[in-house]
Amino acid sequence: MTTQSNEINQNQAYHYHWAEGFKKSLPVAMGYLPAGIAFGVLAQVAGVPVWATIMLSVVLYAGAAQYACLKMLSAGEAISSIASNIAAINLRHVFYAAPLLHAMPSNKIAKIYCLFALTDETFSVMTSLPPETRARLILPISLFNQSWWVLASAIGVMIGSALSDLVPHLDFALVCLFAILAYEQFQSIKRYFPIGIAVIALMIASFFTSNWLLLVAITICMLLILARGFWLQRSVQGGSNEQ
Repeated sequence: MTTQSNEINQNQAYHYHWAEGFKKSLPVAMGYLPAGIAFGVLAQVAGVPVWATIMLSVVLYAGAAQYACLKMLSAGEAISSIASNIAAINLRHVFYAAPLLHAMPSNKIAKIYCLFALTDETFSVMTSLPPETRARLILPISLFNQSWWVLASAIGVMIGSALSDLVPHLDFALVCLFAILAYEQFQSIKRYFPIGIAVIALMIASFFTSNWLLLVAITICMLLILARGFWLQRSVQGGSNEQ
């Protein structure tokens, strides 16, 4: 009876975690649906095949990079050029995994998938959760978030170019999504440092380039974050030495 009760409790906990993950993914769905639909529509306008559009959302799954891919694919650019641009755009994702490594699943396949699916939006949701719940929810949230994006892309493909004629500048939907997520993250954590770094990096980068603005701004952000980390570490070490 005890073994059976434990199994029932485990099954209930399992279903609860997936139900909770679904609920936590709903705010992301509200942003992914319009942004994903816009991507599907723009892919159709750019002449990208239906199967390729869906595969981009399944295999690449990176909103900003997918939008950038459309112009490069329609222009017939080399794979090496497309890959280098995608790598530059997604460079920020390297830093997303560090604070969540302890929350990754023990199963290797699940862990690899969670690292792959760690987008801006998933990172934002996960870091707003209490640390003790992250390990249980990271897989459901990651899977549901990508499912919303793939579903939205498929809807956009089915709608086709008709929506593009009715609603111009659909690619701005992704910018709106990032802005909403940044606001929600700030409301949850109340940290001014990331906002200050982003503004400073953008201002500095705008003086040097316009074509490579994002890449230069991200690089400056990385340098400022590293500089702050070294400064805080030295401050802690200096305080401990004085004691």
